[in-house]
Amino acid sequence: MSTLPPLPALRSFEAVSRLGSITLAADELHVTHSAISQQIKQLEELLGVALFTREGRGLKLSEDGRLYALQIRIGLGEITEATRLVRARPRVDEVVVAVLPSFGVHWLLPRLPRFYARHPQYRVSLRASLDIQDLRQGLVDIGVRMGQGGWEGLAQKRLFDDELVVVASPAFNGGRLPQTAQEVVSGPIVRTVESWLPWCSVAGVAEPGNAGLWINDSNLVLEAVRLGMGVALERRSLVHGALQRGDLVQLTDISVPYPYPHWLVWPQRESSQTKQQDFSTWIEEEIASYLAERPPTA
Repeated sequence: MSTLPPLPALRSFEAVSRLGSITLAADELHVTHSAISQQIKQLEELLGVALFTREGRGLKLSEDGRLYALQIRIGLGEITEATRLVRARPRVDEVVVAVLPSFGVHWLLPRLPRFYARHPQYRVSLRASLDIQDLRQGLVDIGVRMGQGGWEGLAQKRLFDDELVVVASPAFNGGRLPQTAQEVVSGPIVRTVESWLPWCSVAGVAEPGNAGLWINDSNLVLEAVRLGMGVALERRSLVHGALQRGDLVQLTDISVPYPYPHWLVWPQRESSQTKQQDFSTWIEEEIASYLAERPPTA
């Protein structure tokens, strides 16, 4: 490491090589023109090569400078990313939870105050994403996922199985709500990625047509339903609170199993064990209460 050039010199060189101007590099790095020039001179003396050639009032990279700039840019990028990852790692008093946006909004958030009340020593950070986050990178303490389990390198615990129900706003169709399964599929429907086939098979009706509004995000689906734009087939975990408040109503007692259970998953790290255990114990109790409130599947 004794031959490693000073970082300010490398940053100055990278900025000048990219911008083609000492003045622009000085502005970007918030230093003086002479400071950049001195850093470049110091680096050239250390390397024993000329990194730039003068062309009028401008600078042009020499061949050695061009090759060096490519490698330095990669190296500085890796240093930047390594620094970001270290800074993003959860702190001792922080519980970082990866969650789907819809589950976070409609199920987890309303219950979080009870976690704070039990564990005031923690700060909770929710990392909401539709993508499956790699919990092995060390940026997340614990996560809630839907799927069939078996995620490599993670401990996992099955939380609960969900179900699909048909919901609408109480004001839908002027308050004249569908009374039968046939009326449900005959009216305007807010379509999602969920297939209506299992529900229709149990209800003994044909699948609804493709007309109407299609949305790929459950949060938007539920807002459209709340606005009275149609009925929707959604996961009970997402509509449970709205049904209890009366914001939505379940149109029939027909429900069908959702094919992807909810799981608690976590990387096995000694530094996170206490936090993971505290959150796991709490959410399992919350799920037990939720399941006790949920009506039996018809």
